[in-house]
Amino acid sequence: MSKKEQYVAAIDIGTTKIVAIVGKKNENGKIEILGLSKALSKGVKRGVVLNIEETVNAIQTTVDDVQKRSGIMFSEVFVGIAGQHIKSMKNRGYIMREAYDDEIKKEEVFRLIEDMHKIHIDIGEEIIHVIPQNFIVDNETGVKNPIGMCGRRLEANFHIVIGQVAAAKNIEKCIRKANLTVKDMILEPLASSDAVLTEDEKEAGVVLVDIGGGTTDVAVYYDNIIRHTAVIPFGGNVVTKDIKEGCAILQRHAEQLKIQYGSALGDIAPEDKVVSIPGISGREPKEISFKSLAYIIQSRMEEIIDAVNFEVQNSGYADKLAAGVVITGGGAMLKHLPQLMKFKTAMDVRIGLPNEHLAGSAKNEINQPMYSTSVGLIMRGFEYLETYKKSFNAGVQEEFVKPKHVVEVQHEEEETVEETFKSPVQEEDKIPLTEKIKSMLSRMFEVEDQSIK
Repeated sequence: MSKKEQYVAAIDIGTTKIVAIVGKKNENGKIEILGLSKALSKGVKRGVVLNIEETVNAIQTTVDDVQKRSGIMFSEVFVGIAGQHIKSMKNRGYIMREAYDDEIKKEEVFRLIEDMHKIHIDIGEEIIHVIPQNFIVDNETGVKNPIGMCGRRLEANFHIVIGQVAAAKNIEKCIRKANLTVKDMILEPLASSDAVLTEDEKEAGVVLVDIGGGTTDVAVYYDNIIRHTAVIPFGGNVVTKDIKEGCAILQRHAEQLKIQYGSALGDIAPEDKVVSIPGISGREPKEISFKSLAYIIQSRMEEIIDAVNFEVQNSGYADKLAAGVVITGGGAMLKHLPQLMKFKTAMDVRIGLPNEHLAGSAKNEINQPMYSTSVGLIMRGFEYLETYKKSFNAGVQEEFVKPKHVVEVQHEEEETVEETFKSPVQEEDKIPLTEKIKSMLSRMFEVEDQSIK
């Protein structure tokens, strides 16, 4: 095989599960998933890492498992980021060019995007994505791709996604502790939309609702451009919590009830059916009617849908969404949810499955709403590598030995560079006797070491 196979690995750190996934692109440009592994997520709440140790353990378990299953080794990963700290804003930037006659190059567009990373944001926040909406070349508006055009002033409207530095750093720390490096951090609703939305939907106008365990991600598209993103700080877990408290049962029983017998529409749930739940520590079993269970679920789901509706109105594109709503994520598997969503939003609703861009033997196994983000991260990963012409450190076990060794050599080089950098300073310190005495004293008492040097 003349051309080396390109693989991409990603990790989806969610509130209920952590998924490690590795894939490649086939000759038709479709994604083939070579391995997928998931573990329970205990250290994450509402999309934000709270317990690093538990998260690292789960990441390591899934990574080891997926490497064993697929036979593909990797040292880099693409990672998703979500959480209630995510917010978005709009901005406009421009650059003045040297000459009218020269064609606009890719580098100039990159420079304009790079400038947006320098805008003022609050302390403790960082820019995660800068997404161009449309370009303006010498007052010619509505330009989607300015490359190749001529003009003096290149302007653009941007959608900027901002998140907390601490949240991103915690994710990076977890990945680093699992002996991996973060290639790029991707906003989860963007990844999910790549996996489940069709080009026609994005053009006509669509809102993607990804209902996870701790958060509900929203992305609004119109005319093939992302117009609005938001993260709502509650998801499927609050439904489980309501069932647990409303029926006075254990968390695991509440989750089981929701998955097996739950419905998002109380009116159509059968009145005469009940389910028996084992009593706590040998107590009498509890009987819960399907109808009361459905009403508990419906009231909470309506709250989530209202929050989604608010974000859609906020985007300014509420009346332009011809393709309606696409729901995905683990929460989309709740019975009768599309009907409730349709009733509450007065828009067309479908469940989004990540089969749009999938190929290969594992296609059916992975074709579930809960894996939308994971598949989307792989797709975004390939897009990133193509856009920035970068390579990804992954390969079959036999091939992978070499890059691993190279990484170690680089670390050694870094250490030797540090040593050579330190040695002249030490040499200088030895020249004057007073300096030598000072440094000796400072070492003895371990104080003011930095100021003396």
